[in-house]
Amino acid sequence: MKQAKIIVSGKVQGVGFRYYTRKKAEQLGVRGYVQNLKNGNVEIVTVGETKLVDALIEWARSGSPSAVVNDLNFEVIQDTGEQYQGFEIRR
Repeated sequence: MKQAKIIVSGKVQGVGFRYYTRKKAEQLGVRGYVQNLKNGNVEIVTVGETKLVDALIEWARSGSPSAVVNDLNFEVIQDTGEQYQGFEIRR
């Protein structure tokens, strides 16, 4: 199992990025959330099998069809103890 926090910057708000992220996460079977940040970036926190988390990270490098990803940073994080039931869009 792997848990990661991903920060995506560029034209990633107002282009369906969160919706497409949830859709991809559900296809992969990973749990967590995606949310817009006040600085214009998008944050993704995800947990699941290592190869599936890695697949979501790789997908996020290009993101939704209308997105323009300028940068992506991620870090593997320790289990926060938060129990994710699925993958949600947070506001």
